[in-house]
Amino acid sequence: MQPFRMHRGLVAPIDRENVDTDAIIPKQFLKSIKRTGFGVNLFDEWRYLDHGEPEQDAGMRRPNPDFVLNQPRYGGASVLLARKNFGCGSSREHAPWAIDQYGFRALIAPSFADIFFNNCFKNGLLPIVLPEQQVARLFDEVAAFVGYELTIDLERQVVVKPDGSELAFEVEPFRKHCLLGGLDDIGLTLRHADKIRAYEAERLLRKPWLAHSL
Repeated sequence: MQPFRMHRGLVAPIDRENVDTDAIIPKQFLKSIKRTGFGVNLFDEWRYLDHGEPEQDAGMRRPNPDFVLNQPRYGGASVLLARKNFGCGSSREHAPWAIDQYGFRALIAPSFADIFFNNCFKNGLLPIVLPEQQVARLFDEVAAFVGYELTIDLERQVVVKPDGSELAFEVEPFRKHCLLGGLDDIGLTLRHADKIRAYEAERLLRKPWLAHSL
């Protein structure tokens, strides 16, 4: 998992409340057994005018020119600004996969659905909760200024605006530790690889028949 320490990026606004995971990545794309390739189908039903299916060539599809991510001013955005209860609905982990694989590194909203919030941290995304009034002001500023960027300093737990003012946010210490170190669940386990190997070797000495069990 890629570490998250400090990130500066262009902000793209999704000005809708209660965006559910089926809108983030529609159900037909869950057929894939791979964990990659979902970014092209992020917000698929809003992003394209035609119906999408897995493995479809996105270059042959009809993009919706009115959707925010298809507007040139938001090309290359890596900070997603959203309204309250973002990520509600079913608990599919494909939603943060699609957001990450599109190129976003952080999300800012007044609130997130619990399971989606947890899945973001497990996949290297930083979901930031800010007061609704602060988020509304960010929406106004993004709309007013083309090329609006934010700097996110995880170590200091602040979002730095273009004018230098800072918005503080909370993050649970263990989640912060994992993001700073780029540690997902597998990475956390592998930190103890030497102890695991030593335990397995010792166990085989005591129970050698396990080496031949299925």
